[in-house]
Amino acid sequence: MDHKDYQKINTIYKRDQKTNKLLIGDWSLPEFEYLKDCKWRAEEKIDGTNIQIRFNGQSVEIGGRTVNANIPTFLLNKLQEIFTAAKLQSCFPPESEEKSKLYYTNVILYGEGYGAKIQKGGDRYIKNDINFILFDVRIDRWWLKRDAVEQIASALGIKVVPVIGYMSIPEAEEYVRNGFISQIAEDLTFEAEGLVLKTDLGLLDRSGQRIITKIKTRDFQNLNN
Repeated sequence: MDHKDYQKINTIYKRDQKTNKLLIGDWSLPEFEYLKDCKWRAEEKIDGTNIQIRFNGQSVEIGGRTVNANIPTFLLNKLQEIFTAAKLQSCFPPESEEKSKLYYTNVILYGEGYGAKIQKGGDRYIKNDINFILFDVRIDRWWLKRDAVEQIASALGIKVVPVIGYMSIPEAEEYVRNGFISQIAEDLTFEAEGLVLKTDLGLLDRSGQRIITKIKTRDFQNLNN
């Protein structure tokens, strides 16, 4: 099965090359400025490690953000427990049967491995354990809509990133500037990493990439330092 990198997500603004601080109002992509007043789906950004689960109907492969990414052994073992071939076969039945052969679509689940020993502060998400949380599903060339992603998460018994609300980019920026508490962390004082903004219908830019952006809490905290 082919590894398909999850696309790079640009923050809303460009950065100063010397200080790495955001240049407020200097949009990183013209699409963000054009769509800034539309309502985007704002999902909590999780501070973990990017994971993809690939399934072709018979076998399961687990990968990281890139084809060469190394997954810690303790996380890989956890993922292998969660994503068995039998469980995925029950969730993704074959599209057709022909001459006793089963024909499946190619499925990729994208999510985040998070918890203790994963990123600084990971133990504030889960103190003594690790887990996987889903944020996107691709079947062949189709990115699934949010309701389908939620249905798959439910069928597999896994978490899905919380939707914080629907916001324009200025509203989302203000929301992150004010800070907000993570909805998935065991530590009820743990501030969320930020927001990921997506369009409900999966709008694409001219290169064919989905239009997605992120707003990180730390970026706005750093403006005052």
